[in-house]
Amino acid sequence: MPLPYELVIGWRYTRAGRAARRNGFISFISAVSMLGIALGVAALIIVLSVMNGFQKEVRDRMLGVLSHVEVLSADGAALPDWAAAAAAVQRHPRVRAVAPFIAEQGLLARGQDMKGVLVRGIDPALEQGVTALGADLAGDALARLQPGAFGVVLGAALARQLGVVAGDAVTLIVPGGQVTPAGVAPRLRQLTVVGLFDSGHYEYDATLALVHLQDAERLFRVEGPTGLRVRLDDLHAARAAAVELEAALAAAGQGGVVVRDWTRANRTWFAAVQLEKRMMFIILTLIVAVAAFNLVSTLVMTVTDKRADIAILRTLGASPGSVMAIFVVQGAVVGVVGTLAGLALGLAVALHIDTLVPALERLLGVAFLPQDIYLISRMPSDPQAGDIVPITLIALLLALAATLYPSWRASRVRPAEALRHE
Repeated sequence: MPLPYELVIGWRYTRAGRAARRNGFISFISAVSMLGIALGVAALIIVLSVMNGFQKEVRDRMLGVLSHVEVLSADGAALPDWAAAAAAVQRHPRVRAVAPFIAEQGLLARGQDMKGVLVRGIDPALEQGVTALGADLAGDALARLQPGAFGVVLGAALARQLGVVAGDAVTLIVPGGQVTPAGVAPRLRQLTVVGLFDSGHYEYDATLALVHLQDAERLFRVEGPTGLRVRLDDLHAARAAAVELEAALAAAGQGGVVVRDWTRANRTWFAAVQLEKRMMFIILTLIVAVAAFNLVSTLVMTVTDKRADIAILRTLGASPGSVMAIFVVQGAVVGVVGTLAGLALGLAVALHIDTLVPALERLLGVAFLPQDIYLISRMPSDPQAGDIVPITLIALLLALAATLYPSWRASRVRPAEALRHE
């Protein structure tokens, strides 16, 4: 079955426009439009893939230290009956592990160096079930946290800042001083560094110190755990599970608690990433729009150049709609080729960015992601169909929209006027 003549002529115009010497400038503008669409689509795919990868990487590293859900005492004191609360939580079908903890602020000192830290009291036997960090340290550092020994496991970045290694002693200064004849004196306790951890998340590696739960009770003068850490079978179900757990605890007579999932604990950060992603999508889509609407000038010049051809087609019986379709095809070819080229380039870069960025860093001698600023030290990428499909469709629609006005102008050319000066 032969192809429609509009498609054949439109494709011929696209090819001939490149070959004809007198149409060199038009061909150059057409090539620039195609390149602009390709670069815009590629930039959109690369940027959104990197933002997706950054969000996923930071989330996974956060959850290596944080738990999916936390059950906290509403007043910050010890839970009245943490064992009963843990049993009520454990009955939820999505819960895989529960562990008690105490979290308090303190100052850690070594010589003249002093750092603010989050001291977390944990049960080493149960901690490995609720976080990936606990599982990684289960057979090593956590096993050395013995009750009464006052050992501490420090983040690797925090240990570097204090200049300590395993076996060194550090001094913990805890809130709430003790009254002496000389006045109120801070409460101090010497701890022994029994191990280090590296979660890959700088914020926690530089601020977190782990001690045994019983030692934390004595250090902070609390009568038991102040909260429970909960691991679920699906981290994406954390928000719904938190609501259900709060209702289950109230039904079990364990009211007066706050149930917080990991999305709420880091809500500001995740909301900021989503806002940045949305704004980058809008800004980079404008680049694609500018490139797509360069097609308007290309096709307007093409229509002017092909006025005689249009007149001949009209005299041979071509309808205005057919003439319009010819130039729509010509513009659409530029849009489709540019979009597909951008799609291929964007995916190629996004899928290999973990090798391209280190090569550029070595070549230029710079670090694009300092870990103490961006939380992670490598450039992640996570191309998602939910981003790529809309990008491709928007680019194609913009390119198609850009062809409509010049094509309509072509369909309005009058044969007699066009041939008058030929």
